[in-house]
Amino acid sequence: MSTLVQYILTPKNKRLIPLLEWLCGLMFTVAIAFAAYELARLPGLDHIGQMAIALTGTVIARQFFGYPERLRAGIQFASKQLLRLAIILCGLKLNFGTLLHQGPILLLQGAVTVVFAIGCTLLVARRLKADNSLSLLLGIGTGICGAAAIAAVSPILKAKEEDTAAGAGLIALIGTLAAIGYTVLLPVLPLTDAQYGVWSGLTLHEIAHVPLAASAAGPDAVETGLLAKLSRVLLLVPVSFILLLIMKRRGHITSGTTVTFPWFLIGFVLMSVLGSVTPGTAFEIPAHVMAILQQAPAFLLAMAMVGLGLHVDLRTLCTKALRPLAAMAITTVLLSALTLLLIQYVY
Repeated sequence: MSTLVQYILTPKNKRLIPLLEWLCGLMFTVAIAFAAYELARLPGLDHIGQMAIALTGTVIARQFFGYPERLRAGIQFASKQLLRLAIILCGLKLNFGTLLHQGPILLLQGAVTVVFAIGCTLLVARRLKADNSLSLLLGIGTGICGAAAIAAVSPILKAKEEDTAAGAGLIALIGTLAAIGYTVLLPVLPLTDAQYGVWSGLTLHEIAHVPLAASAAGPDAVETGLLAKLSRVLLLVPVSFILLLIMKRRGHITSGTTVTFPWFLIGFVLMSVLGSVTPGTAFEIPAHVMAILQQAPAFLLAMAMVGLGLHVDLRTLCTKALRPLAAMAITTVLLSALTLLLIQYVY
């Protein structure tokens, strides 16, 4: 081992050191994400999910132990580049063909949910005097698709990494609690299986939360729930463009300002198109490859959450996030209640 170290440290090979440190940092996130995956398979923890476990665990560990500074490059790669790759692959879950077949009503339902979630969160946050930046991220995550939406709009809003991480963690927490609460309420709800699925899809935060809640009512509820959820996911791209225009109009982005537009959203759309290709064509993705690609985002997001979690100061978060959390929780309850009433008359 000492011979190997001496060889690496020779002047000719010193350029290998940054590469090895980057690789070690990346493998550090892989190890924690895999541990979170295994923990998420345990009874009870399976309702929490791999991403939430990875983020929560690293936030807590960072406060007590910190992490080796020399691993920063690999950890940052996971929290930024791999996060974008995960969002691109999430596009495979969005089937344009199904959405076009269902017609404008589905998109209208998704748009109403997004507008209500963002508007209500900001309104309640203002009354509670909560942090506006974090509240906006939570409103967008509540309205569209949780942590993936928060990560997508963060570059446009110039959000701090700690706000992005806090938003992802809080959205996972509230969404998980809501999904479990839905299954508890199912026996007393005056809804058919299809109505319950639509209710889950129009109101729950993460894509994974929808099957978690809807599976209690059977496969039909899961199918209608995911379809309703996709109507919200599709709005991620137009909402990002709208936010970019708003930021420019308010002067946060001027002609001399360099803004990094999240071009990975274009990849998100392209993957959606690719995943929607009719089976039997030359462009069809083999089923086993598609299964891997659809499972990959969850693991990549868990790695990204490790990177984000290591940048969170828990003491600062506790003083800053309580009011935005309350605003999001109130919005979630109102969104669920109002949507429940409307579904009984529309479906």
